[in-house]
Amino acid sequence: MPETRSRGDAVQGLDALETQPERGGDERSVAETAGRIWAATWPKLAAVALVLLAWQAVVWSGWRSEWVFPGPDRVLPTLFGEITTPEFWEAVRVTMRRAFIGFALALAVGVLLGLAVSRFKPLRVAIGSLITGLQTMPSIVWFPFAMLLYGISESAIMFVIVLGAAPSIAGGLTSGIDYVQPSLLRAGKVMGLRGTQRYRLLIIPAALPMFVTGLKQGWAFAWRSLMAGELLVIINQQNSIGWALSQARQLNDAERLLGYIIIVLVIGILIDVFFNWADRSLRRRWGITR
Repeated sequence: MPETRSRGDAVQGLDALETQPERGGDERSVAETAGRIWAATWPKLAAVALVLLAWQAVVWSGWRSEWVFPGPDRVLPTLFGEITTPEFWEAVRVTMRRAFIGFALALAVGVLLGLAVSRFKPLRVAIGSLITGLQTMPSIVWFPFAMLLYGISESAIMFVIVLGAAPSIAGGLTSGIDYVQPSLLRAGKVMGLRGTQRYRLLIIPAALPMFVTGLKQGWAFAWRSLMAGELLVIINQQNSIGWALSQARQLNDAERLLGYIIIVLVIGILIDVFFNWADRSLRRRWGITR
């Protein structure tokens, strides 16, 4: 019996040794996660604080009168009051609906165009430089033509969003396909991948990291095109972020104007954070980064 008890005690002791490091490992993983979050957050908070201090310092310097260029001590309370109104959220809803619909259309056009250009070399020779040229054109140049085609309507805005974003998406996809490793292509050929199956199972997944970069750039063009469109194409006084900016300018309401500019900036930053997360996830999956 004593021998049996000692063996049982030894087994329990081993179990305790195995479980204790697991608890410690869980605590360390939580601490590491919190540390990563803080490491990623504090530089952004410090940057915001520095911008606010510099902004307030410029106002205090008397560079412009405060009714033209108010400081954060006047703009931020106005902004916080604005976001509590239903009109503000209706404006955000209308703008984001237009942004997502326009970007979805640009994504469809850009993917089809990128696949066609990467698939057919004569087509790349014919329109490859044209796609690059479209990327360099300011979106606002297209609005007079879009309004001539579609009038004062959302179709004019969508037309310019697609023209602004689709070339960047197509370019990102084409570049990603061009940089697929030849060894992967040979492996796919040996495995019997042909036609659409070859693109769906091999080429497109391998091109994803660079394609995400093209999507990010395409979103930037789409967002800029949308803001320009909402400022130029006022559709039946329909509430939107661009319409609110235009109204604040006409009423010389500098606090509200700067508040909506901050909203545009915040939305752009949030979308950029999402694309950066997607890019890091893909790179981790491909073993490029840990």
